Amino acid sequence: MAQPVYSEPPDGGWGWIVVLAGFLKNCLVFGIIRSFGVFFIQFIQYYEESSSRVSWITSISVATQQFASPVGSVFGTHCGARPVVMVGGVLASVGMFTASFGQSLLHMYLSIGILTGFGWALVFTPTMAMISRYFKRRRALATGLAFTGVGVSSFVFSPLFQLLIDEYGWRGALQILSAMMLNLCVCAALLRPITLREDLLVASRGHPDDGKKGTECWGKVTPAFDLTLILHRGFMVYTFALTLMTTGFFVPYVHLVAHGKNLGLSEYEAAFLSSVTAISDTVARLFSGWVADLKLVRTIHMLFLWSVLTGLSLFLIPVGQTYSSLMGILIFHGFCAGALAPLIFANLPDIVGIGRILNATGLFLMLMSIGGLLGPPLSGFLEDLTGSYTVSFMTAGGFILVGSLVLLFLPNFFVRSTILAERRTSSAKGNGRGREHPAPENEVMLYGKPAETELSSGLQQCSESSC
Repeated sequence: MAQPVYSEPPDGGWGWIVVLAGFLKNCLVFGIIRSFGVFFIQFIQYYEESSSRVSWITSISVATQQFASPVGSVFGTHCGARPVVMVGGVLASVGMFTASFGQSLLHMYLSIGILTGFGWALVFTPTMAMISRYFKRRRALATGLAFTGVGVSSFVFSPLFQLLIDEYGWRGALQILSAMMLNLCVCAALLRPITLREDLLVASRGHPDDGKKGTECWGKVTPAFDLTLILHRGFMVYTFALTLMTTGFFVPYVHLVAHGKNLGLSEYEAAFLSSVTAISDTVARLFSGWVADLKLVRTIHMLFLWSVLTGLSLFLIPVGQTYSSLMGILIFHGFCAGALAPLIFANLPDIVGIGRILNATGLFLMLMSIGGLLGPPLSGFLEDLTGSYTVSFMTAGGFILVGSLVLLFLPNFFVRSTILAERRTSSAKGNGRGREHPAPENEVMLYGKPAETELSSGLQQCSESSC
């Protein structure tokens, strides 16, 4: 039975089940990443290694998840989201299970870092892209709801992981995590495909002479990964800004428990710091998505505001020297970081257009992986050098603030949303659409270049070609 073709994302229906899949996926990916600091202390004690060397475990997994995201995009485009996410769930589970038998840090790098990270890469991009395809008007809210899984799971996982370690040791705890990872296959089963009118328009484009000798291989690689996005100024500025932010963003989640132990807190008190942060994080994600969908302020301006506040909150963490003061600062940090997270992906469709969102998400995460790879090890190195995490947190905050300033270089960053709405209306009149048929949002030059250019229109032909 042929699937119905939607003229635009339905903003509801089965889309809410897809949001549920995204919620569970974020629980089992980023919820575990953010709570993995409990294992960080165990690995330092067991392997008798420095903080910087142990930090590479989480860092490599995050970087692999982001760097390999274009692979998830390509397979998701050609094979569909369901089978790709299922394979990713199995790989993530196998990686965590083999890590439970690790006898060296190299073993942990390869199992948790590479294998589990690659599984997460196959899971993340198709799931988030599917949410963007089901929602337009409520996209920020839907993305925020999906990302609340990070906060909810972080609240539960940190003390849970500590309990599992106390009962079964860190090896037994990793085996239980491996079993939990298989629930990603359940998430995959919920990802029902959807066909949009824009998909048919993209598939119908193409030129018969694109497969000439000398360019045949490039002609296959370019549409698969949509490398023309590298020529998109708005996309590249946005990616560079978020890469800088990512360098500092994951630092507190890796080293917060160790920082609490350095202050003399018990293991459960230190683990509960992550849980408290997760509560405010969850509330902030819902709040941020709801406010963004009111369209009172452009989402890019909201992203700038929350990123600045997140950077400043990291400067405050070393100020908290008591359990109560540190908890108060972390509640503030969790709220700012939580409000920031859903806006990162909510802005991407406005920059590149919904027709290119799958490949754009993969390429975006791949370039961001540089920050995820370098941030935690740099923080661990500074701790080894200074004996505390004060400089580490301040450096992380500095990266986020610099990334916030880079957002100012986005074309039309200082243009108000009302002016952009007038441009859309003018564009519609100029193209003969009339008032009843405004121009699609992705045809407006929001970021200095239309999302669908003549260059890309001749390259996105994978639906028709043999590539």
